[in-house]
Amino acid sequence: MRDEGLLRVIGVRRLTATTINATIGAGIFVLPATVAAGLGPAAPLAYVVCGGLMALIFLCVASAGSRVSVTGGLYAYVEVAFGPFVGFLAGVLYSLSASVAAASVASACAASIAAIWPVAGSPSGRVGLLTALFAVAALVNVRGAAPGARLIEILTLAKLAPLVLLIVAGAWFVRGENLGFTTLPTASALGRTAIVLMFAFIGVEGALVPSGEVSDPARTVPRALFIALAAITTIYLAIQAVAIGLLGPSLKEYTAAPLAEAISRVLGRSGRLFMMAGATISMFGYIAGDMLGSPRALFALARDRMLPAALARVHPRFRTPHVAIVAYALIVGTLAASSTFAQLAVVSNVASLTLYLLCVLASYQLQRRDVRATGSPLALPGGPAAPLLASAAIVWLLSQATGPEVALELAILAVASVVYLVRVRLN
Repeated sequence: MRDEGLLRVIGVRRLTATTINATIGAGIFVLPATVAAGLGPAAPLAYVVCGGLMALIFLCVASAGSRVSVTGGLYAYVEVAFGPFVGFLAGVLYSLSASVAAASVASACAASIAAIWPVAGSPSGRVGLLTALFAVAALVNVRGAAPGARLIEILTLAKLAPLVLLIVAGAWFVRGENLGFTTLPTASALGRTAIVLMFAFIGVEGALVPSGEVSDPARTVPRALFIALAAITTIYLAIQAVAIGLLGPSLKEYTAAPLAEAISRVLGRSGRLFMMAGATISMFGYIAGDMLGSPRALFALARDRMLPAALARVHPRFRTPHVAIVAYALIVGTLAASSTFAQLAVVSNVASLTLYLLCVLASYQLQRRDVRATGSPLALPGGPAAPLLASAAIVWLLSQATGPEVALELAILAVASVVYLVRVRLN
């Protein structure tokens, strides 16, 4: 598999920013209330569980990413490890999770803007706003991976500002009695909460899709992923602790905007508005980051003759997969106009976790076969230990999902399998 025409312009700093941006999206602005409702003051334990699981997953992903350097990210890792059929299913899973998540976040972003600008709340205003959001994100990314990554760096700093302000300012007003708990939550309660909270941790699959444009991937991918995970987990734990410390048991009641309510207790109305603006910027940052990564998945599938060849075209001037970018913007924009954030979050989580399961297994297969691109790849410590632990944790989390989400994913994979087999027969 080759990525002719693409330029390797994404280094450690930009890939770190892209990973943080792809992970810190709309979820952290609303999920602290959900986590508090499930676990009360023991809510930080859910972040520890998710952070520990993501550390195992990131280790496997970093190892695979240091060995496979073509565009496609997790899809490419699985395809190289297990062949085109399993790779195709991985591509389907990624496309499902990415498009559903991006559409949900875009819908939430439109609703957030409508709360400030009522014109955007009308049906025509909503469609116009979503069209503008995706048009801007697509245009920037068509003009190059470097401008797209640069926009993400700026938006990442902008989205972190209100979160850091909440942590720094709120820490002085935390009530210690709100943070204590005497009993540990049950494993089932922790699992049910963690399967929802994972939405706030998922995103690395989108950040790594433009891996054909990452410079020195054997060095860049592992460093960027672990820097990003350390930053994300630290920020999340601090946010949940401060929110609980400020609001106590009432945190679970502010499901629409828990962080805005928390900061208002310290900085009043101006703090609330600043946090709401930050949430809107964060959502647009997620959309911009998704527009950098996810269209490359369509490009990779087309490059490997799984989708129409037109999607694999590279712009002669900007050296970007411009057809795939525009097509993806149209697909997700259409989904966003008819969906809400809450409707599809768990569906996206189930698809992403299944994709992660394939990737962690692929990481061991790639190491066993000693597949490598350039430079010295990251070796998995303990051989199969990390992939086995990560696989067991993922299966446990998936067991917490409800039947409809799992049934929908199985149905989609079954249809994808039939499509693949028909395609092979026709060829």
